[in-house]
Amino acid sequence: MDISEIGKFALLDRLNSGFETKQQSTIKAFDDAAVVAAASNKTKQICSAVFLEGIHFNLVYTPMKHLGYKVVTYAVSKIVAMNAVPQQILVSAGVSSRFSVQDIESFYEGIRAACSEYSVDLVENNLTASLTGMTISVTAVGEASENSLCYRSGAKVHDLLCLSGSIGAAYMGLQVLERERRIFETNHVQPKLEGYDYVLQKQLRPQARLDMLKTFEEHGIKPSSMTDIADGLASDILHICKQSNAGVRIYLDKIPIAVETFAVCEEMNFDAVTAALNGGDDFELLFTLPVTDYETIKSLSDFEIIGYITDSSQGAYLVTPEGNELKIKAQGWTFVTE
Repeated sequence: MDISEIGKFALLDRLNSGFETKQQSTIKAFDDAAVVAAASNKTKQICSAVFLEGIHFNLVYTPMKHLGYKVVTYAVSKIVAMNAVPQQILVSAGVSSRFSVQDIESFYEGIRAACSEYSVDLVENNLTASLTGMTISVTAVGEASENSLCYRSGAKVHDLLCLSGSIGAAYMGLQVLERERRIFETNHVQPKLEGYDYVLQKQLRPQARLDMLKTFEEHGIKPSSMTDIADGLASDILHICKQSNAGVRIYLDKIPIAVETFAVCEEMNFDAVTAALNGGDDFELLFTLPVTDYETIKSLSDFEIIGYITDSSQGAYLVTPEGNELKIKAQGWTFVTE
C-alpha cells in the first residue's frame, strides 16, 4: 500500500496505536509536545542521533524491523552510558515514495520491540516526505540522581579500565554483509549467511547494556567515567582521556574478542584487534573504576579489566604481550563529503 493512499496522519495513528506506556514519568504522548514528569531530586539526560540511508545503514541487507530496533538501541545506550535509566524516546523519519505502508509498519515493529525490551515509552512520533531515501532522527530521555551520573570526564590516575563485553563482532558482521552484497550485485549469487549468526546479530540487532546498571547497583560500585563503544575502542577511550585530561594503558591480550569474531576475521584475512579498536557499533560499556574497588570486582564475571588510567603526560598506548607500546589513534569514523 502506498503511503499516499492513507495519508500521513492516518499512518501515524496506525503506528502509534501499538505502543503502551510503561514509565510513570510519561504524562502525555503524541500531542504537540510530549509531557514527562521530573522528580525534584532527579536530573534528566537527553541525547539525539541522526541516521542517513547510504551512510549509516544500507537497506539492501538491513531489514526494516532490525533498523527500527537498532536506532532505538543506539539512543538508549547513550543514556545507559551516563549511568542513567532510559525512559522515553522520540522518533522522526523522512521517507520517500518508494517505501510502502508495510515497510514503515515493519520499521515501527522494530521500534516497538526495542521499547518493550528496554521499558521505554515512545512519546513523540513524526513522519515527513523525503526526496532521497530514508532519514531517521531519534532522541532518548533518561533520568538519574545527580550523584549517580557518570561522565567521560571523571577518570583518575590509577583507575582500572573495564569493558562490559566482547567487541569487534558488529564490524565483522558488517564486513560479511558488504561482501555478500558485492557478490550478489556482480554475479547475482544469493547471499550465503549461514554460520555467521553471532556477528550478524551483533551488527543488525545489538543490545544496549541496560543490565550493567543493575550490576553496578548490586555490588555498590560507581564508575568514575563511562562511555559506550559506538565508534570503536580507540575512539571511545580517547574521548575519556581527552575529557578527563588523562592517559591510558590498554593490554592487547585483555581485550575481549569472541571466538566467533576471530573465526570470521581469519576467514576474511582481517586483523581482529583492528576490528575491536576501530569497528564500533558494539554498544558495550567502557568505564573506569577506582583501584580501591579491585577487591570487590576481582571475582565478578560481568566485565573485564583491560587496562588502567595514567597521567596525561604518558599518553594513550596499547601494550602488546611482548611489552611493546603502540600509540592509540582514532580511526573509527571520519567526516567525508563530496
